[in-house]
Amino acid sequence: MNATDTATAAIETAAAPAPAPERPAHRDGNVLRWLGAYTASMIGDSVYYMALAWAAARTGGGAQTGIVLAVGSIPRAVLMLGGGVLADRIGPRRVVISSDAVRCLVVLALAGALLVSSPALWMLIAVALVFGVVDALFLPAVGALPPRVTAPGQLARVQGMRGLSTRAANVVGAPLGGLAVALGGPGLAFAAAGILFAVSLPLLMSLRMRPAPAQEGATASRTAWGDLADGLRHIRRHPLLGPLMIVVAVSELGFVGPLNLGLILLAEERHWGASGMGWIGAAFGLGAGASALVLAVRGRVPRAGLVMCLTVLSGAVAVGALAQLPSVALAATAAACVGLFAGLGGSLCGALIQTVTEPAYLGRVTSVSTLFTHAIAPLSFPVTGAAVALWGTGPVFAASAAVCVLGALTGLAFTRLRRAELPA
Repeated sequence: MNATDTATAAIETAAAPAPAPERPAHRDGNVLRWLGAYTASMIGDSVYYMALAWAAARTGGGAQTGIVLAVGSIPRAVLMLGGGVLADRIGPRRVVISSDAVRCLVVLALAGALLVSSPALWMLIAVALVFGVVDALFLPAVGALPPRVTAPGQLARVQGMRGLSTRAANVVGAPLGGLAVALGGPGLAFAAAGILFAVSLPLLMSLRMRPAPAQEGATASRTAWGDLADGLRHIRRHPLLGPLMIVVAVSELGFVGPLNLGLILLAEERHWGASGMGWIGAAFGLGAGASALVLAVRGRVPRAGLVMCLTVLSGAVAVGALAQLPSVALAATAAACVGLFAGLGGSLCGALIQTVTEPAYLGRVTSVSTLFTHAIAPLSFPVTGAAVALWGTGPVFAASAAVCVLGALTGLAFTRLRRAELPA
């Protein structure tokens, strides 16, 4: 190339337009439509579970209510990995739309049935089973959807927005369900849940999906089992996904027992009553909401892998301290710290998983992490209850904190995870 050609090339390069900057997720209509659909669906979930519990309590005693509420967890645990395979095969948006459509129809049909008859136990169990199956498909798909509706650099912000949406659904859903039950019984509450599921459908249908690039490492198997095995191999061989899954599995086992059943037993042991339990739970929600807000506003946290491990470690220390504090005010402060640190660590972990996973495997990878958080970790509830009955809340919270510390230290032991960054 002569001097003239070099000069011409330099001029053309200088004249070429710079690539357009990413649109921030909170200003992206596509992301906001996804967030609106997700929020409507989550509020519908809360209203549905409130109505289901109330209808089960009116139909039978405490044992029957427990059966109805627990029966949906069985298909959720058994079919979760299959839901990830389906999301990768046909696309996460199709799975989410189909799941919300089925939930809408089933709940509205139950509401119609309750207009002409009282709730029967078999009817409620059947609906709970259907919801368990649908959740097994919905949860991996909805977790795999953000990378298809926004740019990689916005995934941390989207995780924060999703966390805020989840907290808002928890705050709004239970009172809305209770109001509907008070005004028109479980039938009206089920109808309200069905309407909320219906609201999500047009929003989901209007989403613009980013194309999933072809992946060299993704093998197209002819069987679902082959696809699942391929996805598990992808996690095992990946330098970051394997360590991330270990952190998710171990830390969730440590956090979930104390933060659910453990808090109730702690309030009973200290004679703090329902109001004390309410203040502690509200403080935890406030801390978790603050962590989501931080991510939603900042959009990116430098040295995300290191910060994730350190926040999980800090949350573990707060969990251990929670059962040692003598007053509701101090316990609520510790609970707020748990919500802040555990929430931030969990959101960063989710953003890292979505960032480093090849798009062809997103559904299967998400199904594995969701299996730990929504199916396996809750199995620690009976263990937590039995351990508190034997040794009290102090030793049990300390043991749970030690498990969380183990998860954080495992993450810190992997150099590549410790140095992992989110896209700028």
